[in-house]
Amino acid sequence: MLVIRPIRESDIDALMLCAEESGHGFTSLPVDEDMLKGRICHSVESFKKHVTEPGMEGYLMVAEDTETGEIAGTTGIEAAIGLDNPFYSYHISKVVHHSRRLNVHNIVEVLTFGNDYTGATEVCTLFLRPEFRGGLNGKLLSKCRFLMLAQFPERFSDVVFAEMRGVSDENGNSPFWAWLKEHFFSIDFTLADYLTGIGQKGFIADLMPKLPIYVNLLSDEARAVIGQVHEKTRPALKMLEKEGFTCRGHVDIFDAGPTVECLRQNISSVRRSFTATAQITEHSSAQDFLISNTDFEEFRATAAKIGVDEERNMALVSKDVAAALNIVDGDAVRLVSL
Repeated sequence: MLVIRPIRESDIDALMLCAEESGHGFTSLPVDEDMLKGRICHSVESFKKHVTEPGMEGYLMVAEDTETGEIAGTTGIEAAIGLDNPFYSYHISKVVHHSRRLNVHNIVEVLTFGNDYTGATEVCTLFLRPEFRGGLNGKLLSKCRFLMLAQFPERFSDVVFAEMRGVSDENGNSPFWAWLKEHFFSIDFTLADYLTGIGQKGFIADLMPKLPIYVNLLSDEARAVIGQVHEKTRPALKMLEKEGFTCRGHVDIFDAGPTVECLRQNISSVRRSFTATAQITEHSSAQDFLISNTDFEEFRATAAKIGVDEERNMALVSKDVAAALNIVDGDAVRLVSL
């Protein structure tokens, strides 16, 4: 059984392994031990912090195999993006060039550089190690964050978004970045991606073109990948789309991968989730649920067969599930059907 819990300082080796296995383009997991240690410390402090409104908190969690203790993956939430370091994106919009005299009417797309997501909540750092992929593990790692959003809304923004990894090859080369590099930068995509991951974003403001970029002036290769996702990211995108996330024209400034967003209260798992009282008992009539406790600092979530007694608003959980969630009879839990 996998259980989601807040990351600990002792998880640094496992997080480094996830960073190494995640590959190029995974900005939030750079292969940098000092940076990852900093993220862990920040997360530990954030989970302990009393919060009444979203700020610069970052919540990083891991999925732990309860039988072996092995870390299967990681997932995270940034409460409010761009308050300490600027968060950049491109917005795709249209410009009309029209001349009545010449009977010419052209509609062209432009990319406008900006900070539109400042203050929004980001669901991020989702990575499941290959040997653990399958079953409900992927859904658990992604959707556990929505139970947290539902249970503790005061900690998060009304707008929730996720950056999807864009198209790049096995060597980390991005067609979109190749065009930007040729005209505005002189560094490789992997280096730009790494510098962003460790928080050194000054070069972006220094070198990124400030005026809108006409899409039709880009190379064919660069235009083709705008708004497209990396093949390994397609399952994650489909899962978010089922939750109600949509792309509203924002793309990443490096690989042009889409940014998808949804109002917190409109996320399917947030809307459909409910609280119940736990009763620890063996049961035969059950279905698949994602279930969490309601303790923020000691947050736990797992996917399991749960019996629901709607009349008494009881969640019937096994001893193993109760142990994984650190709950006893009578504790409140939050559930969403899978």
